[in-house]
Amino acid sequence: MTKHITLLLTLFCTLYSFSQTQEDKVSIGTNYTIKSTILNQDREVQVYLPDSYTTSKEEYPVLYILDGQWFFTNGVAIQKSLRVPKAIPEMIVVGIRNENPLRRTLFNGEKKKFTSFLKDEVIKFIDSNFRTTNERIIYGWEAASYYVSELILEENDLFQGAIITDGGYASEKLVKNFKSNKDVYLYLTNSKKDIYNLESTEEFNRILKKYNPENLLWKYELFNDEVHETLPHLAMYKGIMYYYHNYNSLVFESIEAYERAGGIPYLESYFKDRARRFGGIEEIDSKTKYALIWLAWKHDNFKYFSFFMEKFEDIFEIDIYKKAHWQNRLGQFYLKHKDYKNAIKFFERGIKDYPNSKFDKMMKEGLHEAKSKL
Repeated sequence: MTKHITLLLTLFCTLYSFSQTQEDKVSIGTNYTIKSTILNQDREVQVYLPDSYTTSKEEYPVLYILDGQWFFTNGVAIQKSLRVPKAIPEMIVVGIRNENPLRRTLFNGEKKKFTSFLKDEVIKFIDSNFRTTNERIIYGWEAASYYVSELILEENDLFQGAIITDGGYASEKLVKNFKSNKDVYLYLTNSKKDIYNLESTEEFNRILKKYNPENLLWKYELFNDEVHETLPHLAMYKGIMYYYHNYNSLVFESIEAYERAGGIPYLESYFKDRARRFGGIEEIDSKTKYALIWLAWKHDNFKYFSFFMEKFEDIFEIDIYKKAHWQNRLGQFYLKHKDYKNAIKFFERGIKDYPNSKFDKMMKEGLHEAKSKL
């Protein structure tokens, strides 16, 4: 009897525990069926909406992924991961399913029909049902890479960026005749281990080099550690980062890199270009200012530290500097380099604005030393 009671009590506790647990399923998108009159068949598309979509009235750029049955999840993961440091804007992600052998037929023999389906049915469906901008990027792997190579050159008003991997090719005539009054981005990549498609990618790269069409901003990279099946995931990440290369703040690995880039004139040009492409203010942002001051301080470069501190004086209005340890750190750095006037300024500010902090004693000692040297 005791054994039965113990068993019943254990079962009750387990059921109670489950009853207290709330189930919350994770979903990364929604499947839609488009009844295509152009292809005369039902086609599935997957749609991911950004986290802010339901709480905002914003319009969003769209990433279109061919072979969504394989790469839609990767596109959503990249989008969500890169939003943590805000390296790219929030995007709607659309995966277009193209199972074999249909995908090879459409991407090769019936390209015009597939383009009509893409333009007049898929994009129309997305633009009609969701808040979108006219900024679109398309991604294609293997068979789709050949299709996208020609599409981006022929339909550059439809897509502003293309990512192609493990394949790709467009004729000299098509590249030579490319015309656009705005920038169009093309990122292509392959691996020497992709023995099936490398030759065509290399030839495409050679043709692009030969003609280097105006307003076609393109980049070719090899990742020889990858193989045919692994490269597409890396390529999508690298391609998105290439397209949004000037969306994020600027960070330099060294003062020498800052100088090589062109210094303040380069920074001003960068942020003007960023504002032109993505909106927002043209001024150098606080993250870049902070990074440059940190870089000079970290490498004990007092010349540039003083320059950046004077040039970016407004930086002290951001929250990161409104702390006792920063007032002490800056004061100590000025004291070390015998700039006693500025050392006094930061020590006095730290003591006044952050009384009884753990840096209080250090700042008071630093203040006393700085004043004694004047």
